Amino acid sequence: MAKIDEEKLAEAYNRALALEKSGEIDAAVAAYHECLEIDPDDHGGASVRIASLGRGDAPARAPDAYVETLFDQHAESFEDILVEQLGYAVPMLLRQRLQALQLGPFKRMLDLGCGTGLTGGALRDMAEDVTGIDISENMVEISHEKDLYETLFVAEVEDFLEDNDEEPFDLMTATDVLPYLGALEALFFGAAENMTPGGIFAFSSETMGEAVPYKVGPHQRYVHAESYIRERLNATGFDIVEITNINVRMQDGDPSPGHLVIARLRG
Repeated sequence: MAKIDEEKLAEAYNRALALEKSGEIDAAVAAYHECLEIDPDDHGGASVRIASLGRGDAPARAPDAYVETLFDQHAESFEDILVEQLGYAVPMLLRQRLQALQLGPFKRMLDLGCGTGLTGGALRDMAEDVTGIDISENMVEISHEKDLYETLFVAEVEDFLEDNDEEPFDLMTATDVLPYLGALEALFFGAAENMTPGGIFAFSSETMGEAVPYKVGPHQRYVHAESYIRERLNATGFDIVEITNINVRMQDGDPSPGHLVIARLRG
């Protein structure tokens, strides 16, 4: 891999951010393209920012290097920012809905994008064996210290589901994963391939209008049309148990509307 000129990249990225903030969108997009020329792996997420400005197609998923870097950098402060500052409570909302629907207990749970273990902790007593996976090694290290998971992997979720040869799971969760994925075919197909018939797949998403299946929102997070989620779940063998309207988190003082989806793999 070619060595990145860190100084040149930082200059271009900071210039792009400043131009974006001042409303000079064309110049900002040009500067973000400079970033991509310097760093094709896109550790800074320039391609996502271009899409969020409406000046390019949204990538099928956020670049792995960007997501890994983002969460490695914020691992130590992740829970304070997400829970205390942004009001994130999806794991406990999921626990409440699973209990209300009388789903569980489960034998094997797979927590996709486990982060620091918020969902693993919320559902720990509902599953005999819990596996966590996250692209950020720093996040996985924090989860390991909490002793919530029998097994932990450092990997991108779609790649893991494609290559996994572990025993199938009867509960799979993906809370705060979809904001970093656009196209959902690989995730949903991978979930189905790694799940027992009748298994439960539960995840959160941030919502948008129905004009396009997905796009990158103004905060560089993917948002999805409900119709697209329903269509992709059905196509990959899932029946929807429930879709609940939720506030995923606060963003600049405003709620981020979303869905909590619980689906069952057809037997």
